[in-house]
Parts: sequence; C-alpha cells; structure tokens
Amino acid sequence: MTVREMQLDDLAEVMVIENENFSVPWTEMGFFSFMLRDDTLFLVAEEEGKILGYMGIMMVLDEGEITNVSVSKHARRRGAGRALVGEMIRQMKKREIVTLHLEVRKSNNPAIELYRSFGFVKDGERKMYYEEPVEDAILMSCHTGNAIE
Repeated sequence: MTVREMQLDDLAEVMVIENENFSVPWTEMGFFSFMLRDDTLFLVAEEEGKILGYMGIMMVLDEGEITNVSVSKHARRRGAGRALVGEMIRQMKKREIVTLHLEVRKSNNPAIELYRSFGFVKDGERKMYYEEPVEDAILMSCHTGNAIE
C-alpha cells in the first residue's frame, strides 16, 4: 500500500468511497475546489492501482483541520486509515503545523480509537453537529510534536 497526494484523476474513485460512506457526501466540485487551494492537502491510500481511502486537511498558520477521512467498506481493517493518518502527521510536521483538529461522530468508535492511537485527545463536543442521522460530534486535537507515528 502506498500513500500519495491526491490527483484530479483520482476523483472518480474517491467519489465512490465518499458516497458509500456518508449520508451527506461532498460533491465532486467540492473536492475539486478544495484541491485547487494552497492551504489544503489531500492524500489517497492506493494498492495495486485501486484507491482504498483518502483524507484531507486545511491549514491555517500553524494549525490543521482534518476535513475528512474515509476508507472503502471493502478495504477496512487493512491499515489504510492508519497509513493515511500517519502520513498526514508526517506531512504536517514538515510544514511546521503544530496542532491538528478534527470532528468525529460520537458513535464512530473505530475512528475515535484510531485517532487516540496517534495521540489525539478529546477536547469537546458539538451537539447535533451531524445530519442524517443527527448526532453529536466529538472534537479531538493532537500536537504534532507529541503525535505517535
């Protein structure tokens, strides 16, 4: 498995994963417009030419906000999520990003445990943040200097 920067040619495969995993998915135009920005980075995990998952981050000064992490239902439990988060942390350290933030559905225990394994800690909640179904978000953050790679 390799992790690399997402390319525009990857969007068709990324959209399949996005639509299978989210009740309110991003649009292809949404991804496209974010990918053109200088303050974002999107990565894909790929194996044998097939995209297994992706993640994105927006950067402001010395902080990063993880926008999305998603792995194909057929590729779960194979390390794609771990590979993506690990590589994103490495990339953020190179860019001198000090703190990473994210929101995750309160019921998404596999994702919460993955983030904790990298050193993310819970630092709040947003009531009724998610739609379809309505659910609270857990806010988590991590200092890249303390992150476990």
